[in-house]
Amino acid sequence: MEAASPAKPMRADARRNYDRIMLAAQEAFAEQGPDAPLEEIARRAGVGIGTLYRHFANRDVLIEAVYRSNIEQLSARAHELLDTESPTRALELWLRAQVDWVMANRSLATTLKAGMDHNTPTFMLCRTAIIGAATAVLEAAQSEGTIRADIEPRDLLRFGHGIGVACETTPESADRLLAVTLDGLRTAPPSH
Repeated sequence: MEAASPAKPMRADARRNYDRIMLAAQEAFAEQGPDAPLEEIARRAGVGIGTLYRHFANRDVLIEAVYRSNIEQLSARAHELLDTESPTRALELWLRAQVDWVMANRSLATTLKAGMDHNTPTFMLCRTAIIGAATAVLEAAQSEGTIRADIEPRDLLRFGHGIGVACETTPESADRLLAVTLDGLRTAPPSH
């Protein structure tokens, strides 16, 4: 399944509709899971169901587009943080963003991954983007000397995913688990 990607640039009104549908779908999927009614998504976006289907041929295409957009945003967040924070702080904030994303989007991601060929362009793009983001924040913090050298980018992704899944129904536990994980990632005990 591939997301809608028009061959030519969209008109301004079509782009606005596309963006509103994506935002409404992100919200509806986060609240209700991947089975959120498409009619409700169209209503939230302020468009007719026909407009939704002109942009997204079916539910799977919409789910894939939302998932790709979310991964692109999460990946971009790593680079934004590196531009504005110390490397270690960027890693901490990005790991928190990853945990928050997993807690909010796990059912969507699980549904998509179950039905998607892992060799599709979207899956490969998402995997490349998220590993690239984890690599960027991890290597910057490791270069700073604050994070253990034996940690790999996929380890960082596993930590974020594990905490997010573990805290999905008890989000108040996430801060504590993140603190313990971050302490374990550091080269020296934190000075509190």
